[in-house]
Amino acid sequence: MPFSRPGAIDLSALKRPAPAATGTPSAGAPAGGAAYSVEVDETNFEQLLQASMAAPVVLVVYSPSRMPASAQLADDLASIADELGGRIAVGRVDVDAQPGIAQAMQVQSVPLVAMVLQGRLQPMFQDAPPLEELRMMFGQLVEQMTAQGMAGRHQPFAAAGEVQEEPEEVSDPRYAAADDALMAGDVETAIAEYQKLVDANPADTDAALGLAQAKLLKRTAGVDLNTARTAAAEAPDDVAAQALVADLDLLGGHVDDAFNRLVDLVRRTSGGDRDRARLHLLELFAVVGNEDPRVLKGRQALASALF
Repeated sequence: MPFSRPGAIDLSALKRPAPAATGTPSAGAPAGGAAYSVEVDETNFEQLLQASMAAPVVLVVYSPSRMPASAQLADDLASIADELGGRIAVGRVDVDAQPGIAQAMQVQSVPLVAMVLQGRLQPMFQDAPPLEELRMMFGQLVEQMTAQGMAGRHQPFAAAGEVQEEPEEVSDPRYAAADDALMAGDVETAIAEYQKLVDANPADTDAALGLAQAKLLKRTAGVDLNTARTAAAEAPDDVAAQALVADLDLLGGHVDDAFNRLVDLVRRTSGGDRDRARLHLLELFAVVGNEDPRVLKGRQALASALF
């Protein structure tokens, strides 16, 4: 089933001041027991929009009384959100209980499934595919976003009345070989180990982040900053020279400088050079992390440079 991107719908009419809370909204118990779905109303809708700045929010509009199949679709999407571990969150909109939200979304019929990313809503489809087809569709979506450096993840929703505690940090044994290699300064082994994890599961955002960071360390090992800057100044359209300085800037904490250098390069170049500059910038986005506001700003600048 193709993913469509028609014109965005303006949801500003529903925006309200956010309550004094942090993180992903905890508005009610997750439907069907799934940790990453929530029933939507006008008190938590703005928080869902804010959560979409870090990772996609999928809205499913359904009517249990008029179309039971749409309620099953909402349950299936909630299950998939739970299976994906927060790569998407699902907001369930009962059109009978929330006519104002349905009107703002311009809902003509149910079911309707739409995705909100960075505050913008895009319709996806208006039928009720079987569960396995939905799994394949959203699995592919997560893989595509990971490949583009968008690796954000939602926190689980808290049940009504519960205080959501920060999870205790537990070391994952899957990353032990790669992490140990990095600690020992063996970047080549770390890259190989992270690559194995990414090949086995392209949606593993932690492995993808580790791989991007290890590759950055390899590219910058033994490089003299002044020599690299001189080479870049002498060849302003040389992708390799500009990318190396961007790497060094990022490693030195000058994130905006690194992003701006490559955005400007994308704007000046074309063809294969432009594509290489764009892909390198996406890799640096992955190193910093999609939730970082500097990455969101960088993505907007990249889109402007491309289009």
